[in-house]
Amino acid sequence: FRNMRLVRILEFPVIFLGSTPWKTPSLYTLMNYADMGMGTWYPMGGMFSVVESMVRLAEEHGAVFHYNAEVEHIHTHNGLARGISLNGQMMEADLILSTGDYHHTESALLEEKDRSYSEKYWKKRKMAPSALLFYIGLNKRINGLLHHNLFFDEDFDRHAEEIYKTPKWPEKPAIYVSCSSKTDSGVAPSGFENLIVLIPVAPGLTDSEEIKKRYFEMSIDRIEKLTGESLRQHIVYKRMYAHSDFSVDYHAFQGNAYGLANTLDQTAIFRPSLRSRKLKNLFYAGQLTVPGPGVPPVIISGYVASRQIDAYLKSTSV
Repeated sequence: FRNMRLVRILEFPVIFLGSTPWKTPSLYTLMNYADMGMGTWYPMGGMFSVVESMVRLAEEHGAVFHYNAEVEHIHTHNGLARGISLNGQMMEADLILSTGDYHHTESALLEEKDRSYSEKYWKKRKMAPSALLFYIGLNKRINGLLHHNLFFDEDFDRHAEEIYKTPKWPEKPAIYVSCSSKTDSGVAPSGFENLIVLIPVAPGLTDSEEIKKRYFEMSIDRIEKLTGESLRQHIVYKRMYAHSDFSVDYHAFQGNAYGLANTLDQTAIFRPSLRSRKLKNLFYAGQLTVPGPGVPPVIISGYVASRQIDAYLKSTSV
């Protein structure tokens, strides 16, 4: 393509894979085909409606959820996971599936002898980006925005290098703005608008309230400039979210948002295994294992893990 706007549209999704577009394996051009040829889908009610549907389906099949409860330890004996400590209480288990951060499960919940991967292994992993996010509620409707919006009013190549080549907080980043209330009237009150601003950034950076506020103001300036709309005096809700939040809320390794980079040596069988190498009945799913990051791949990861669990249960049944 010669039109740079088309080039940027095709390049932007690739930035989340863990490399600059010009160094990413051509295999991943399939992502663009999936987006444009098969469509980009949105669940009415917002992404959380997917979670609610999965919870409802699981409960219909007898699953019990323990909320506001953090797993503190995985108990093992003779090469098997025997149970977990949950809020100080031991709960026995025939098998365990961890869908949390893989590194956290291994380094914080298992003793060293039961870990499949060493800390040295994790330190050598190349990570996909983290993200700086702004959740914004406005008491007005905005013209000039669609549901999905990419802002390429600054140097995208420089931004990509500030993620991967010389990791640092970007000077003038490209930004993505989601305005799902353009599609779904149920996600904001009548006459209101909801925005999510996403800036891909290098993993492992140290964030602060000052840094987040600076990028928030920068983002609002650019949205106002390109839409011709005033926003600041109409903000009724604001939340800022970055590396430290991913680390606290999800124990995300290096504060990452998108898991391991999809390089050739971290693809498919070269990613951390769905099954523990040390404990026969400990399985994994999620963005740090197969097939990779993103909502659809993570759901597929759970499905593939479930098939391995079925095979394990059949092999151990009398």
